[in-house]
Amino acid sequence: MQLEIKNLSKKYSNGVQALDNVSLTIERGMFGLLGQNGAGKSTLMRTIATLQDPDSGSVHFNGIDVLKQPEVLRKTLGYLPQEFGVYPNVTAEELLFHIADMKGIVQKGERKDTVEALLQKVNLYEVRNKRLDGYSGGMKQRFGIAQALIGSPELIIVDEPTAGLDPMERNRFYNLLSELGENAVVILSTHIVEDVSTLCTDMAIIGKGKVVLTGKPSEIEEALRGKLYEVPIDKKMLAEYQEKYKVISHRFFAGRMMITVLADDAPAGEFDAKAPSLEDAYFKILSEN
Repeated sequence: MQLEIKNLSKKYSNGVQALDNVSLTIERGMFGLLGQNGAGKSTLMRTIATLQDPDSGSVHFNGIDVLKQPEVLRKTLGYLPQEFGVYPNVTAEELLFHIADMKGIVQKGERKDTVEALLQKVNLYEVRNKRLDGYSGGMKQRFGIAQALIGSPELIIVDEPTAGLDPMERNRFYNLLSELGENAVVILSTHIVEDVSTLCTDMAIIGKGKVVLTGKPSEIEEALRGKLYEVPIDKKMLAEYQEKYKVISHRFFAGRMMITVLADDAPAGEFDAKAPSLEDAYFKILSEN
């Protein structure tokens, strides 16, 4: 089970180069696509999901030429877009019945069993008869996963799925997503580093429409070991430190600004060595692109 993306490019009519020669090979499991808003993630997801065509390049999934056979890919695709709208005046159960019918599950018994199982899976069975406009943000996201799983898809795309969720709902969503990669290729597109570090075994960082780094999160972190140092400073001194050192990030901690510096050797002064994280690697990439 493999998704192969080769040399995808897409420029919009306003001149924005959304994708610039993107190539990726994605195996079964959870794959994280990390990048800032506007980096090209949603354009790539929509292209894979057959919702728009690239200017050039190819996409293949398990022998399917995605760009030439979109209707074949859609039969095995589950998609939760960044902006997932629902009909507000119907219940979760009613809408899932409707979507299952559109996906070709027409036998009443099979459709009922499918919908019931999915509602149980996403922990919405007890509120299956509640109108969707009464759902919280997290409940709507879990409903979005339920509709994406109808038909047991082999390719699942989730675009910014945890944005706006509170910590409890995010943890519930993590638990749900972690189960999906066992039997499918799952692409998690996000700008939240924690989503990738928590869930994904492989990843890519995309910026300005280009893939700038690929690998396993643990290996990407490890590449920075022994090269990161941090020190608390007066925030008025930030520009001075940025002039003198390669500052890849800064944050407030206990009321003071804490900066992280990339260096081959320990800087002189009050710097402490810092264990690397995926967030540090991400900030390093952003500082260089």
